[in-house]
Amino acid sequence: MSDKTVLIVEDDEDILELLAYNLQNAGFSPITSQDGHDALAQVKRIAPILIILDIMLPGLDGFEVCKELKRNSKTSNIPVIMLTARGEEVDRIVGLELGADDYVVKPFSPRELILRVRAVLKRATPETPQKQFLQRGGLSVDLEAHRAELDGQELALTATEFKLLSELFRSQGRVQTRDQLLNTVWGYEFEGYARTVDTHIRRLRQKLGPYSEMVETVRGVGYRFKD
Repeated sequence: MSDKTVLIVEDDEDILELLAYNLQNAGFSPITSQDGHDALAQVKRIAPILIILDIMLPGLDGFEVCKELKRNSKTSNIPVIMLTARGEEVDRIVGLELGADDYVVKPFSPRELILRVRAVLKRATPETPQKQFLQRGGLSVDLEAHRAELDGQELALTATEFKLLSELFRSQGRVQTRDQLLNTVWGYEFEGYARTVDTHIRRLRQKLGPYSEMVETVRGVGYRFKD
């Protein structure tokens, strides 16, 4: 399969065709699935570079598909963008809590969809930074290897969580507003998505365990990594 292969999991044929059309025009190679069980089978067979996953699916819903993907070491690093209905904030938060990298709200604009796909893929691609290794006590971040360890044990971070930790770590001592984090980590600026940052911070703190207090909340402003 092409390294541009994107799996779309959506049971509404009109939305499925719209997604496939716009992804193909943007240079990707879309493949499709209309139910959760088939989607998991396709992922094992094809290993796409990204999955666009609707929540409401027959057989196995998007939450269960995402949960299964993220607990399998062979598929946990595949970025997932979830599709949610407008106004269903609880669905978006649950999706992010399960490990989804981002979400797109229906009805969506094709431009926003492609922007988010590119941004998520960019986060999943390791960069070559100037300072390649960060360490504080038992917490270390190897930016070149795209690897974080806690007391010698590798942290199971999604691409977004790793980028968020790296950005906060590199800017330690300085407050990062939610808007700044949306721009530097997610790669876009949209009103109403500040909750995305909060949800990922909460997940990151859970994984940092005893080091969670290093990520401070600056009330009314944003977040800061302790200097």
